[in-house]
Amino acid sequence: MLKEKVILVDPNDNEIGTMEKMEAHRKGELHRAFSVFIFNSNGEILIQKRSSEKYHSGGLWSNTCCSHPRKGESAMEGATRRLYEEMGMKAKLSHAFSFQYKAHLDHDLIENELDHVFIGYSNELPALNPLEVESYCYVSPELLSMGLEKHKEEYTEWLKICFDQLMNHLNKNLHYEKVG
Repeated sequence: MLKEKVILVDPNDNEIGTMEKMEAHRKGELHRAFSVFIFNSNGEILIQKRSSEKYHSGGLWSNTCCSHPRKGESAMEGATRRLYEEMGMKAKLSHAFSFQYKAHLDHDLIENELDHVFIGYSNELPALNPLEVESYCYVSPELLSMGLEKHKEEYTEWLKICFDQLMNHLNKNLHYEKVG
């Protein structure tokens, strides 16, 4: 079986090649990624607890799902695919914003990602892939903000980094108002 590769990019998100995923995370090479945030009709965010068996950040709470697009796949296509693979859900997604971050993780790995953030709405209950996700819950943005502040160690680095930017985007665009 071929090892999964990530798309290496420059700071302007121009593709410059591919690299095996673990090698890119060991070397800290900048690569394309995506993060998905699903909201329900109560304005709550669906968060997941990553499987303890994940190669990094296992057992931590994170956004609805995240990963890397494959070669020849747009970030939107990858986000839609991965939402179904991890959470067993389908939802119409819209691109909210992108951000770049670099963070040192467990197992001597480095996340250096240009992350495309997508937002969607669903009242569907997830059908978890146990290889990827241990648990989930819907949480209000206010409660999640308090958790990120008081229990930082329980959350993934990228969620801590992008949450305020997500809230600013949503407040500006009124995306998380109750739907339905």
